[in-house]
Order: sequence, then C-alpha cells, then structure tokens
Amino acid sequence: MAQSSETLLSYIREGRTMTQSEKLRLIVSLSVPSILAQISATVMFFIDASMVGHLGARASAAIGLVETTTWLLGGLASAANMGFSVQVAHFIGANDFEAARRVLRQSLICCLIWSLMLCLGSIAIHSYLPYWLGGTEEIAHDASLYFMIIGICGIFFQMEGLAGSMLKCSGNMKIPSVLNIMMCVLDVVFNYCFIYLLDMGVAGAAIGTGLAELITAALMLYFLLFRSKMLGIWRTEPTESKQTQPLPTTTTRATSQRNSLNSFRPTADVVGTAFKIGAPMGLQHMLMGGAQVVSTIIVAPLGTVAIAANSLAITVESLCYMPGYGIAEAATTLVGQGIGAGQLLLTRSFAWMSVALGMAVMTFMGMLMWLFAPELMSLMSPVTDIIAQGTEVLRIEAWAEPMFAAAIVCNGVLIGAADTLVPAIMSLMSMWCVRLTLAAWMARDYGLRGVWMAMAIELTFRGLLFLTRLASGRWLKEKVTKQ
Repeated sequence: MAQSSETLLSYIREGRTMTQSEKLRLIVSLSVPSILAQISATVMFFIDASMVGHLGARASAAIGLVETTTWLLGGLASAANMGFSVQVAHFIGANDFEAARRVLRQSLICCLIWSLMLCLGSIAIHSYLPYWLGGTEEIAHDASLYFMIIGICGIFFQMEGLAGSMLKCSGNMKIPSVLNIMMCVLDVVFNYCFIYLLDMGVAGAAIGTGLAELITAALMLYFLLFRSKMLGIWRTEPTESKQTQPLPTTTTRATSQRNSLNSFRPTADVVGTAFKIGAPMGLQHMLMGGAQVVSTIIVAPLGTVAIAANSLAITVESLCYMPGYGIAEAATTLVGQGIGAGQLLLTRSFAWMSVALGMAVMTFMGMLMWLFAPELMSLMSPVTDIIAQGTEVLRIEAWAEPMFAAAIVCNGVLIGAADTLVPAIMSLMSMWCVRLTLAAWMARDYGLRGVWMAMAIELTFRGLLFLTRLASGRWLKEKVTKQ
C-alpha cells in the first residue's frame, strides 16, 4: 500500500532513508493540491477579467492600470507571512512543535498590524494612483475605486495567506487548497451578483473578491488554530514534541493557553528572524512591484486597447505559471522541514526533483498556451483588436515558460532554506536591468509586442541565474552548518 504524504513527511523528521519513488510521490502529493488551488485561483481571475472585459475596454483598462500595484500589496503581505512560516517549517522538521506554535502565535499579531498599515496606505493613495500610473480621466475613477476596495480587503487576504502558509509548511496542503478552490467559486458567484445583478461594474468585482477572501480567511484560521494536529494553539488534544518532559494533559494545556496571553506578544528572536527572512522578500516584492508599475507606465501611452490586451494576456498567461507556484510551495515545505531535520542530501534531492517537475509541467502548459492563445483571448474580450494583440504577445511569452519555471521553483526551494537575500538581489537585477531597459527601448519600435519580447528575454535570464544559485549549493551548506 502506498504511504500517505503524512507518513512520508514523518520520514524526514525521523531521519529515515527514502527511495527516489517515495521522494517523487511526496513531491507530487504535496504539489497536486496546491497546483489545483493555484489553477482555480487563476481561473477565478480569468472569469473575473472576462466578466469585466465584457463591460468593454474601458473597464478592463481601469483594472489593468492598477493591477500591478495590487500585486505589490499582495507581495508585501506574502513576505511577512513567509518570514514566520519558514521558521515554523524548520521547527517542525526538528520535531519542536511547541516552538512552532510560539512562532505562530506571534505571527498572528505581527501580520495583523502589518496588514492594517498596508490598508491605511492604500486608502491614502487610491485617488492619486491612476494619475501616477499615466491613466486618463476616462478610467481614473473606476481604477481608484477598485484599488481602494482591494486595499481595504487586504486584511482578509493577509490572514488567509498566513493561515494557509502555516498549514502548508506543516505539510497540510489539502485544507488550504480546498478552501482556495472554494474562494474561487465564491468569488465568481459574488462577482456575478455585484457586477451584473446589482450593476456595480468594476467596484462590484472588488467587493465580490473581498467577501470571498473574508469567508475563506475565517475558515482557514479555524482549521489552523482549532484543528491542526501540529499547530492548533486552541486544539484540546496534546501533540507530540521532541522535548523529554511529559506533555501536559488536555485540561492543563487548555488552562495554560487561556492564562498565557503574553505568549502572543512578539519577541525579539522570532520577529528578528522573521525580519531577516521576510525583509529581503518584502524589498524584492516592493521593487519588483515597482518594476511592474513602471512596465504599466511604459504600456499606458500605447492606448486603451494595449492596456486592456496587456492586462488580459497577463491573466491568461497565469494559467501557465500557476502550476509552477504550486510545485514551489511543495518545495518550500520539503526543503524547510529537511533543513530543520538536518538532512543535507535529502533536501538537495527534493530541490532538484521539484525544479525538474516544475520545468516539465510549465513547458507543457506553454505549448498549450501557444496553440490556444486566440481562443483563450476571445474568452476574455469580444474586441477584435484586443484578441489580436493578446494572441501575439502570448505566443512570444510561451517560449520563456521553461526557464520561468526554473526561477519560480528555485525561489521556492531557497525560501524553504531561508535564503532570501541573494535571490532578491538576482530578481531585482534581472527585472530592472534587463526587462525594463529592454521594454522601454523595444516599445518605441514594436509596441506591446516589444514589451513582451523584453519580458520573455528577462524571464529566461532569470531562470539561468536561479539554476546557477541552486547548483552552487551554498544556500544549503550555510544553513546546515549553522545548526
């Protein structure tokens, strides 16, 4: 009988030898739920964009104008989450569940404060943002309203992401994946109601997404805090720990937790480690998001049709790279727990097998995107010019998918090793020095096609950088030496 993923994960903590087939089975079993969730999220954005796209080019352009800035907010939220969840993965790998729960408690407070800061910042800049990005009066009102609502709902996004990240780092991919798929379904239903039935247009798309995130965040936190075997801080049953002293009884532990509100107070060691892990990621997301914003500014003068085609094509392309992010999440969990257990060879093996799987899957997805680009774009918009431009740029981008996969999954591996500074520098150098420089130059002669040619070249270059970092082995040797 094939072992469950939970059993195979225990092999890492126990230092047991795993066969190649067992390692591959574990990678796949952790990746598949996450891939399904990533694809469902992409389908959600696909349907959202299609709903808005059928309102006309103006509505699509309004969302497309601020879309990269909303990605920036999401990246900053994700960086804070990973600063804590990587620590949890390491402690779980070392069989120290009490330390993992201590990090979790502090993360709830820190990430809530961080999300409130992002929310207030979004409200402060929402009316100015469309003009900063080069938008016209025609789309500025809808764009600013959409961004403000998304920014306010960022609190729900932050907590949903934190809870999901914690569950995944414990090896529980199924619950976050199922809930994320549910969020996609809710988003489509709510968006239909607000966009069409209540005739709220672009604002309705933002409200529908926010409500879906709220419900999902509540359920994700419930499964993390009350139901998780390893991390449930209000779970009544005792959990295993590497510590030699007897575990407290159910009653004693519940009483202790009720009387220890100070355990939620952030401490210097946990927050300091989270900052070391998350700060480079946050800076990376900030500057990468800034680069995306600059890219939007480069596209904006090309006209409303180009803005809409660029935004919708990005949504279509995400169908290709979301499986890569699903495999990257599995790699983060496996590498994090492997390093916590001190297993050098096993961790390296997980890293390379994950990267190979990601490249294979995204190569296949790139082939499908090249073949069906016209049909996919026609689902997004009925405007002939948008379909034509979108099809052209998608077929350019399809050639970069294998190396884009290498960059995505290698980054997931390095995050699991808490190696975030060097990857951040590599990504920023690639984005700012290669993509934006080429895009600004090529857009003058080739329009939107030139912007996407620059993107394809940069993603290939970035993939080579990450493969070089992975092959060096320094990311792993440094972490194991410090233990």
